[in-house]
Amino acid sequence: MSRIGKKPIPLPQGVDITIDGTAVRVKGPKGTLEREFHRNIAIRVEDGKVLVERSSDNPADRSLHGLSRTLLNNMVTGVTTGFQKSLELVGVGYRASKQGKKLVLSVGYSHPVEIEPPEGIDIEVPAPNKVIVKGVDKEKVGALAANIREVREPEPYKGKGIKYEGERIRRKAGKAGGKGKK
Repeated sequence: MSRIGKKPIPLPQGVDITIDGTAVRVKGPKGTLEREFHRNIAIRVEDGKVLVERSSDNPADRSLHGLSRTLLNNMVTGVTTGFQKSLELVGVGYRASKQGKKLVLSVGYSHPVEIEPPEGIDIEVPAPNKVIVKGVDKEKVGALAANIREVREPEPYKGKGIKYEGERIRRKAGKAGGKGKK
């Protein structure tokens, strides 16, 4: 039995869950999320808790059990508290700004890079070297944060680039000094 899959998901106050066959809709104070689950996974609500069960004990269903429970838990968490990822810009002259909904990055290229967030995702720029991506869908928040980081990944010599907050960059030594031949 999956240890994660068999844990019930508590439904907080103000969260409404609708199960229609394999489709599940979770509605909460921050928004609404929908997802299709595999037909071998049964989802039911009982006593203010959501239970996820699998139809058989074969390896494919066992692997889907914990995954489905985690995805459903992320949906409930997203519509109640939401998710956020913070990014830092490290480098001389590297900065971020917002123009309307777009994020504009100046990270050492000959042109500014503009990024348009998808529907339901917000971008905040509290400081010129900090970007916060917020939203109810954990997948979309993580994907947008990864796309922003991909614009200028941190390099290992000086550590310049866009990195997640708290991320440690493995640094490499530069060229060996020493005397060269004349």
